[in-house]
Amino acid sequence: MRTLKLPKRIIISSISVALVLMTGCSTMSLHRARSHSSLTRELNELQPGILEGYLSRDQLPNSLIILPQPPAEGSAEWALDMELAEEYLEMQDEDRKELAKADAELHFPEATEAFNRVLSLDITEENTPLVYLILRRSLTDAALSTYQAKNQYKRPRPFMVNGGPTCTPDVEEYLKEDGSYPSGHTAIGWTWALILAELFPEQADIIMVRGQEFGISRNICNVHWHSDVVAGRTMGASVVARLHANENFMLDMIAARAEIQKLRKKGQ
Repeated sequence: MRTLKLPKRIIISSISVALVLMTGCSTMSLHRARSHSSLTRELNELQPGILEGYLSRDQLPNSLIILPQPPAEGSAEWALDMELAEEYLEMQDEDRKELAKADAELHFPEATEAFNRVLSLDITEENTPLVYLILRRSLTDAALSTYQAKNQYKRPRPFMVNGGPTCTPDVEEYLKEDGSYPSGHTAIGWTWALILAELFPEQADIIMVRGQEFGISRNICNVHWHSDVVAGRTMGASVVARLHANENFMLDMIAARAEIQKLRKKGQ
């Protein structure tokens, strides 16, 4: 079979046209993203301070299908949960306990501090309004994704079993009624870590470590078992996978990257 060879000038011309089209599409996508981003939408609050997510109820990952059942009493996994919970209770690192207490905060603007600790620029409503909104909306998606399993299994939390203290005694009564498996905080933190690693790829490693620590903070606070946290990460990853099929989320991500780039050019 003869190979068709195009003249060099045609090849160069074709590449030039392709680059122009790609640049044009990129510009059009950015323009569309900015004009259709969450900043231009009237967003509902599901409850005070909690914005609507990107995903409808039927689009949320189903934690009952995705996750295995929580470890059965007497199993090796259950024994590991008990052992690690005891180790965390005996931990003497007061600085790490303070970090765990800070990581329990999911109200905005305070919640941004969890990752501002490691990011090269601070996420604030004034500084990065779109990144700020992405975190607020994805919090809702991640939290809601855990409730089918939470409500089904109603797993008691560690402090209810071992009688030890928690980082947040003021919310213990609420936590007693909220199933331990999977960890909603962990699902939220892992969702944020995955999203921020995309927006700040040069810091992806340290962001992912911070995301892991965020979940471990729930163990240190004596409010979640080890297996709860592992399952929470699974749900966070599942939520981000679904978000990547959501047009509004993807438009926000395009515009958020431009927002970050603009700040960097200003030297902030």
